[in-house]
Amino acid sequence: MRSYAIGDIHGHLEQVHAAHALIAADRASCGDTEAPIVHLGDLVDRGPNSNGVIQFLMEGQARGENWVVLRGNHDRMFLGFLNDPAAQDPILSSHVTYLNPRVGGEATLQSYGIPDAFSRPLSEIAPLLGAVPQSHRDWLASQPAYHLRGETLFVHAGIRPGVDLHDQVEDDLLWIREPFLSDPRDHGVLVVHGHTNIQAATHYGNRLNLDSGAGYGHPISTAVIEGRDAWLLTPEGRAPLTPHRASK
Repeated sequence: MRSYAIGDIHGHLEQVHAAHALIAADRASCGDTEAPIVHLGDLVDRGPNSNGVIQFLMEGQARGENWVVLRGNHDRMFLGFLNDPAAQDPILSSHVTYLNPRVGGEATLQSYGIPDAFSRPLSEIAPLLGAVPQSHRDWLASQPAYHLRGETLFVHAGIRPGVDLHDQVEDDLLWIREPFLSDPRDHGVLVVHGHTNIQAATHYGNRLNLDSGAGYGHPISTAVIEGRDAWLLTPEGRAPLTPHRASK
């Protein structure tokens, strides 16, 4: 059972186009036009064109592309800010707001034509949020937190080890690091995730991390998964992602 996966995007529309081009080339080489493409969340923040990323993915799903788009913690923070600019995601430290440069929300608002959000009072920003179309808000809110397909679980951040999938909570699915990252146990499926940026896509045996740091200026990682085997897609073709021991 073949699936494609694209790691954290963070507003980089040109890289999303490049990732889809790599998948198209792999589809042509293996003759598979049906395998889904799963986007692992964090569509927005830090990068220059979150608006364009959302529009591109919306339009693809609307025309019937077999695309799954998961909700990431940055996508949840963006929605929360739109609903109430003074609210804060409960997982964030109390001193870190959505517009803090560490989060990167200012870049997302800039892509909708709302400039200099970090340096302006919320009372000035709130009336401008109508620039974000309701269709974008509704679409983001409708995206799932995980996708299970055969032996593979796709999720933004990971899972709480030892907890049944149906009992997992969204805070973990979108935010978890430990104890997930260092847990060496077989989870019953290969967990394909992003959220924790690393130097390069890495297969740990029980999980596959595809967040290669697009939010910090590095390339997006794109992979093809068949059972529990995975390959990184490159302009030269498939590069095997050989499992390492589970670790950070």
